[in-house]
Amino acid sequence: MRPTARAQTFPVNTPAASQVFTTLLSQGPLTRLELSRRAGLSAAAVTKAVRPLIEAGYLVEDADAEARPALGRPANPVRVDGGRALFIGIKLTGDEIIGVLTDLCCRIRVARRMPPSARDPKAVLASVAELVRQLLVEADEFGTPVLGLGIAVSGDVDRAEGVVRYSPFLDWHDVPLAGLATMTTGLPVTVDNDVRALTVAEQWFGAGAGLSDFAVVTVGAGIGCGLVVHGRVVAGAHGVAGEIGHVTVDPAGPLCHCGNRGCVEAIAGDAAIVRQIRETTGIEVAGTAEAVALAHQGVAGARAAYARAGAAIGRGIATVANLLGPERVIISGEGLAAYDLFAEQIRDAFTAAAFGSAAQCDVQTRPLPFEEWARGAAATAIQSFIRSEMNQPPHAR
Repeated sequence: MRPTARAQTFPVNTPAASQVFTTLLSQGPLTRLELSRRAGLSAAAVTKAVRPLIEAGYLVEDADAEARPALGRPANPVRVDGGRALFIGIKLTGDEIIGVLTDLCCRIRVARRMPPSARDPKAVLASVAELVRQLLVEADEFGTPVLGLGIAVSGDVDRAEGVVRYSPFLDWHDVPLAGLATMTTGLPVTVDNDVRALTVAEQWFGAGAGLSDFAVVTVGAGIGCGLVVHGRVVAGAHGVAGEIGHVTVDPAGPLCHCGNRGCVEAIAGDAAIVRQIRETTGIEVAGTAEAVALAHQGVAGARAAYARAGAAIGRGIATVANLLGPERVIISGEGLAAYDLFAEQIRDAFTAAAFGSAAQCDVQTRPLPFEEWARGAAATAIQSFIRSEMNQPPHAR
């Protein structure tokens, strides 16, 4: 696959410059004065960071906007020029590969889906390479370089090493995905857990923008959780922070694939709900869509399974609220298709288990298709691009 040209030098080479750029990325357009306040930097530091970014074309000043007097300093809003660079994001599931081409502001320009020929890493990589090739062709139409590729996959992912330690839905163990994908596509590759990638997108561009502490809880095939604490997405010392899917809420509950009993995921994951409905009703439920239909038809065993799932999710969210005190919890994932079947139980269990002021946490739902998860992967690529420029030696910039 053809290599992609590198853009003009990106002058984000200090912590202050990075803070200025990411603040504008997530909260802009902003005047320099507003930017100084939100980034927590002096006016001089903001001016020093903004000037080379404007000269390089990554920031633009909206000179036509209504300006306010600012004691001699320019008061026109400054914003990121999203068209300055492009990125590709890939979301891997057990049955489908979803790819998006985004601009620097992570706005989706093109989206594509394709099934992998098989689930083994070699087959998936071949499909990813073909999807990336298609998106690079689309990128040529914009005349803008593609500067990075992000891949999001469920499970235990070591972003720093670019390794998928374990992905239960793909049955992968210790796959050096970033290195393999870089060799296959010719692009710099960032690999991260899919929920953490979605959390990065929500932090910069979604319902978490401007919040220093929040969580994203995803429901569906698995139960995941991404955490933002003091403005940083938390992975933890071993990369598995936020695994509320494996918090035990019923020690006598069903066996989980992790080996423990009564995990949230063992009760509230799609497969667990389908299994319980089969056991309690004797109906050979084909999958999630049929399970939801049975519950909507009023089949007692199906409704009970979803009620139990909601209670488990609510207790899991309360655990997050009690430990970290987030301002907001955003519930998303493909499981929201059944949200009306367990929303009440989530609220009741959360209220019962949340301690004191933790119950004031704003719990809201945000349905997001898999294209948004792929967008999250692109957001991690943008994040890596910014960080890599900070770590470049002076002669390489």
